Amino acid sequence: MFDIEVITDPDAAVAALDPLRSRILALLADPGSATTLASALGMGRQQINYHLRTLEAHGLVRLVEERRRRGLTERVMAATARSYVLAPAAQVGREADPSRTDRMSSRYLIALAARMVREVADLARRADDAGKPLATLSIDSEIRFASAADRAAFTAELTNAVAALTAKYHDEQAPAGRRHRLVVAAHPFPPAPRHEVASGDAHPIDTADEESTDDR
Repeated sequence: MFDIEVITDPDAAVAALDPLRSRILALLADPGSATTLASALGMGRQQINYHLRTLEAHGLVRLVEERRRRGLTERVMAATARSYVLAPAAQVGREADPSRTDRMSSRYLIALAARMVREVADLARRADDAGKPLATLSIDSEIRFASAADRAAFTAELTNAVAALTAKYHDEQAPAGRRHRLVVAAHPFPPAPRHEVASGDAHPIDTADEESTDDR
């Protein structure tokens, strides 16, 4: 079972987003049968079997084992992942494309993130099929700027550092070289839940300069 699986098929997305099927997927983080699910959800086995067949058809659950009980075959199923992410391709409308978006807008960052989900999900599946690891780099950090001026200074320094490293290691002529994408992004922290606002550490989202000072 994967910790996270990316859903790229629109029909599979519809199946996973159904409230009941979503509950079934959550319960099948541990293997279970139609009988155990029916008991947990207070429903009939036939209803559960119908939803299990739909989820199985879309590759969201898999057969773990079959057991013979009272002359019948009980199928034990498990979800293919503990959690699921919907890829942009599974959404309604055209896929997000950074080239169609204003680079100075926050929507550009969303388009970059959507492209990353789409591309990395495809590469991860190819690597799984080949039985090989996928080389990636992820850096996740938090920084609290004292002022907008500090944020601008940090952005300038980071931009220069990335440009210098890129120039140092990029080799257009390397015979066995392989291209990689490098995306550096920063965005305000989401608002804290109401019960945390009283602590004094939560700040509202500053939208006044959203379209002009997004950090890249």
